[in-house]
Amino acid sequence: MRRIETEILVVGGGLAGLAATAALAAEGFATLCVDPAPVAADEHAAGADLRSTAFLMPSVALLERAGLWAALEPHAAPLRLMRILEDGGPGAGIRTRAEFDAAEIGEPLFGWNLPNWLIRREMLARLSALPGAMLRQAGFVAMVPRLRDIVVRLSDGTQVRARLVVAADGRDSAVRRALGIPAPRIGYGQKAVVFAVSCTLPHQGVSTEIHRAGGPFTLVPLPDRDGVPHAAVVWMEDGPRAAELATMPVQAFETELNARACGVLGRLGLATPRALWPIISQIAARFDGPRSLLVAEAAHVMPPIGAQGLNTSLRDVALLRDLLVEARAAGADIGAPELLARHARRRRAEAALRIAGIDLLNRASQAGARPLREMRRLGLEMLHRTGPLRRLAMRAGMGRG
Repeated sequence: MRRIETEILVVGGGLAGLAATAALAAEGFATLCVDPAPVAADEHAAGADLRSTAFLMPSVALLERAGLWAALEPHAAPLRLMRILEDGGPGAGIRTRAEFDAAEIGEPLFGWNLPNWLIRREMLARLSALPGAMLRQAGFVAMVPRLRDIVVRLSDGTQVRARLVVAADGRDSAVRRALGIPAPRIGYGQKAVVFAVSCTLPHQGVSTEIHRAGGPFTLVPLPDRDGVPHAAVVWMEDGPRAAELATMPVQAFETELNARACGVLGRLGLATPRALWPIISQIAARFDGPRSLLVAEAAHVMPPIGAQGLNTSLRDVALLRDLLVEARAAGADIGAPELLARHARRRRAEAALRIAGIDLLNRASQAGARPLREMRRLGLEMLHRTGPLRRLAMRAGMGRG
């Protein structure tokens, strides 16, 4: 049996797990990241993640410190303005328009948007250059916490001895199950169709969210390709409708797509395959265990509204990094129960609050009854017209509040 010794074992090679590995290794911690699947770092590779991620500015700061942002920025599209539209449905047109400018809260931008496959590519390149970072294609099987360390068995037979396990292995986390931590799941009967489009009008750094019964439709800027404007789309609908859209012939789908987009970016053309993702909310009953910590979707899941999902996960990583650096400087144990409990208390409180807010927004967006739609419209108008409330919402959305 092969044995590996490391300070930190990150279980999960998604964006959050790779970011955690880079952030911790960049601070000098020996960090091993394991995942049973290979990291798809090419747009056309089997299993490539065709979604995009909007990194809000606090997340950009984390990536900068980890040595990742310099390679990512040239491929990113800036997000300077968030626009929310209330669509009255076929024939009714846009009823309410609200715009939120980053400059109003003293920020140059809200953030930047990039394709996920490209983020993975640059993260892999960075990890290969970090002396303390290791990647291994293997799954988590079991773990035994001890007084001074934790021993983990992997699917390839390897045994890993670490001081701390960071679980970033997704909504169905094997580490969370091994710890016996429940994570009640809320379903909305929705799925998201995700893909990229070409546009005949430039996006000008504006992210647009269009609300109509069934769920929001979001257009997020991407960098131009061959001089043609592009955007990422997250189209949330009731499950059967989403499944229909995901398998519809391209010409028919583009007709539906352009009707739903209300012409905000001109004529849209499908630029990538379509993928379908279930929409849920979920939060673990606790985030910490013996020499182990849940982060990202192992700890919390929320609908993809307002770019909150991965950015909330990266706030988990940023706090963990800071606490571990502080503990090392004090000569303390990086897997001590009190340190992990401190992280868990702070992060679970914020995650629960964000999930509650996103849940409310999503249910309001799903509403089909006219009185509920009218309440949604009036709420949006009040938020937009009330300066202090508008600025508070923008800061909170960015994680500055």
